[in-house]
Amino acid sequence: MKKVWLSLLVLWGFLNACQSVAGEMSDDELNNIVLRSYQYVAMYNSINNVAMQDRNPFGTHGWNKVFVPAGLQNHEVTAVPRPNNDTLYLTSTLDLRDDAIVIRFPAFDSKYVSLETSAYDHFVEMPLSTTKGDFRKATTLLFYSDRTKNYHGEPVRGVDRILKMNGDFAVAFLRIAPHSTDKVRMERILAQMKTQQLMTLSDFQGTAARPVTPVEFPAFSNDQSVFKNNFLEVMQFVFNHTSFDPDFEMDQKVLSAFKPLGVEPGKAFDTTKVVHIDGERLATVAAKVLAESLSIWNDPKGNPYLAGLFVPKKNMALKPMVLQSAVGPLGMPADQAQYPGIGTVDGQPILASGHYLVRMTKDQLPPARAFWSVTVYDSKHGLFIPNEFYKYSVGENGGVKLNAQGGVDIHIAPTRPDGVVAENWLPSGGGDTQLDLIMRIYAPDVGIMKTWHAPKAVKLELQGVVKE
Repeated sequence: MKKVWLSLLVLWGFLNACQSVAGEMSDDELNNIVLRSYQYVAMYNSINNVAMQDRNPFGTHGWNKVFVPAGLQNHEVTAVPRPNNDTLYLTSTLDLRDDAIVIRFPAFDSKYVSLETSAYDHFVEMPLSTTKGDFRKATTLLFYSDRTKNYHGEPVRGVDRILKMNGDFAVAFLRIAPHSTDKVRMERILAQMKTQQLMTLSDFQGTAARPVTPVEFPAFSNDQSVFKNNFLEVMQFVFNHTSFDPDFEMDQKVLSAFKPLGVEPGKAFDTTKVVHIDGERLATVAAKVLAESLSIWNDPKGNPYLAGLFVPKKNMALKPMVLQSAVGPLGMPADQAQYPGIGTVDGQPILASGHYLVRMTKDQLPPARAFWSVTVYDSKHGLFIPNEFYKYSVGENGGVKLNAQGGVDIHIAPTRPDGVVAENWLPSGGGDTQLDLIMRIYAPDVGIMKTWHAPKAVKLELQGVVKE
């Protein structure tokens, strides 16, 4: 009995010491925790919002299901930050625990299509793209993870490629240029999207279906909510469903950072066995990281990390990972797309109440081999600005009118200024909301991009407006 009490006293002392350490964590220590975990928090929310958020009009509403859009996204999309309005998304959410998943991707009549995959760790892969000659014919891919039961990477008849994912819960989605100015072609592309097929490996091989193991997910919402309310519970769940490379520094450093907190792969979450962290304080640090990331992204001098964003795991570094996770998860590597922010000439924020001009001459247009766009978001939430015109971007699919010299003037204002064509106006909503302008350049000329610079916005006096 004495030994039992002694053991309990030792445990009590250890837990109190941990609580004390947590309570005394410096801002630098909390900052390191946030930096090491932002990719997992962002992707836990992003993937789960697509798979399980009922109010997400572009969600799959379940795992191992596909969302096929009827058109481009609009301001009703609130489940993911900085959504896209210039490509169509064909999205599949994958639960790879009990069986491998097979997807048959059709051929597409589009000048730009790419397949992007990722799990909770936010390391991005681009297995297929029209820039590599793909999607001219149908292609069948098989997906699995280290923990997939009864499948370990062996060849499967009828499967063109096998992809091992870094986690059990993953997303695989296509970005497809819709050619929305050509209505017949867009309808043809939408019809092609409906022919994609997702099935378990058992279904693909015509064998008996495997039972699905029940799973209980910790609450998900937005990044700040997780950092504040259930951070360690989420991280324990993520660790249990993620593969970590013993030779990859970022993987080992995040494991080292969380081990003293009581979070390790393979453990069950237990509030009595993890170190308490002040959620309010942690969320404050996370908000600061987000603000710093947005500042870097929208730096008028250019984003120094653009070439290092959304690259394969072996090439990824911590700073660009934090940047891509905080500002906008699930982007593409520099050879597929680049996302420069557009700041102002004077360095001041872009406000919804003002009138701003972004001007590009013909020689200053983005070097896109496919197409480009400029999209406006509110800075706080990263969402489209609601408006009755469903207008969120300027570009090939959002509408754009070049001038007689081949350049373009883009106006951001609460109402359309007099003399400005509707295609080149971005409704800002008005009020004191701070805005972000993000450019997307698809299939960029990487060589030219090394010296090309994004334009800057100039604030103008509010002018007369066009009556719609």
